[in-house]
Amino acid sequence: MTAETYAAYAETTDDTRFTEWLRERSQPDWDDAVEHRFVEALGAGTLDEDAFATYLVQDYAFVDELVGTFGHAIGQAPDMAAKRRLVEFLDTVTDEENDYFERSFSALGVDESRWRDPEPTPTTAAFIDLLGRAAREGGYAETLAVLVPAEWLYESWATAAVAAHGDPDGPPSAGMGLPFYFAEWVDLHAVDAFVAFVDWLRGELDAVGPTLSPRREARVASLFDRTVALERQFFETAYQGPSTAGGEVSP
Repeated sequence: MTAETYAAYAETTDDTRFTEWLRERSQPDWDDAVEHRFVEALGAGTLDEDAFATYLVQDYAFVDELVGTFGHAIGQAPDMAAKRRLVEFLDTVTDEENDYFERSFSALGVDESRWRDPEPTPTTAAFIDLLGRAAREGGYAETLAVLVPAEWLYESWATAAVAAHGDPDGPPSAGMGLPFYFAEWVDLHAVDAFVAFVDWLRGELDAVGPTLSPRREARVASLFDRTVALERQFFETAYQGPSTAGGEVSP
């Protein structure tokens, strides 16, 4: 069992990163998300395209709140260097990633009315609510507690897919033989710039985490755990189709 407090964890390990403690606490949901059948099939090129379309529609519904949460993080960041790093990432999300979504919806035959005004599944709605509450009701640490696992999980599964199926030459997905909507989704989350950003984002939480009061530390750990659990559920709902995706989501 992982130590209940960061102080206890730091006394028993050489890797004293606050975010590593949070990741270990989130098990087994962390590994279940990173190794989920959805992302493993995506990396292998065997993912059902209807499932991927369902997933992308829900992910697009989630992007607006994610952008807003990063906006809160910019306002909460401790210095201009951190604010600039967050702004640069937001530029990628609102430009390159948004373009990717629109091209992929077209290629996958997703009707514009479906992705312009998507009906959130219970999992997506719970995720949107979690992001909003973390940003509005906490400080920088609480906001990072949902942003770090959301981005770190994607970097983890994408780099694992490249390691399992990729070729060292060219972009991360080189040699994987994937259609562009799979390949570019892998690339967005496995390129060196994104890997470096995730490590930097972890570093921001690593710096502030050990300074928190016991109450805020527990709050941050709970937010991190909940984010990881919702990421796992998010992948699973893709298999349930546009009309039935979701199911019950615990509060």
